[in-house]
Amino acid sequence: MIIAIDGPAAAGKGTLARRLAEHFDFAFLDTGRLYRAVGYLVLKAGGDPANETDALRAAKALDPGSLESVDLHTETIADAASQVAAIPAVRQVLLNFQRNFARTPPSGKAGAVLDGRDIGSVVCPDAEVKLFVTARPEIRAARRHKELREKGLESTYAAVLAEIEARDVRDSTRKVSPLIPGDAHTLDTSDETPDAVFDAARAHIECLNW
Repeated sequence: MIIAIDGPAAAGKGTLARRLAEHFDFAFLDTGRLYRAVGYLVLKAGGDPANETDALRAAKALDPGSLESVDLHTETIADAASQVAAIPAVRQVLLNFQRNFARTPPSGKAGAVLDGRDIGSVVCPDAEVKLFVTARPEIRAARRHKELREKGLESTYAAVLAEIEARDVRDSTRKVSPLIPGDAHTLDTSDETPDAVFDAARAHIECLNW
């Protein structure tokens, strides 16, 4: 059983995906972390995330397990992730990893929950459940700004909002695997609590009678 969850940055899809995976005892994969890891490796090597050669070299050398202890949630790395994700060759390298995880969940789990930008549209178009989690840009910027400040990182709301809006444009207009709702069930989290979003998602899934 595959649950595909897509949506823009800071919409709450990661929180929802983890809760659903725990609730149904499914394996969980934050696919965005794969792209952030590639972006991190490019920056660490002094490369340019928008350069195909630099990004592809990092993608081929990626060992997700070795980066578990690295904080990949800074805005700099998130922006780099958005740039490498726009490169078709990078997406192809990471595509097989994601599909294998979904089709053969680790630890013998009965299903998998994947969250990202193109899970329901490209990675797992035949997923039994597709959710598109979104929220207004200003709400998402406030959430990310708060998260960064709580981690002790320097941040301004205006800068975060500008980065989120730029990333939204880049993610939704790229030629390969753009961020689109497609045929997914949309959940707007702008004015909802995490508990309310989880309850709505769980109800939708259970109504599918699988």
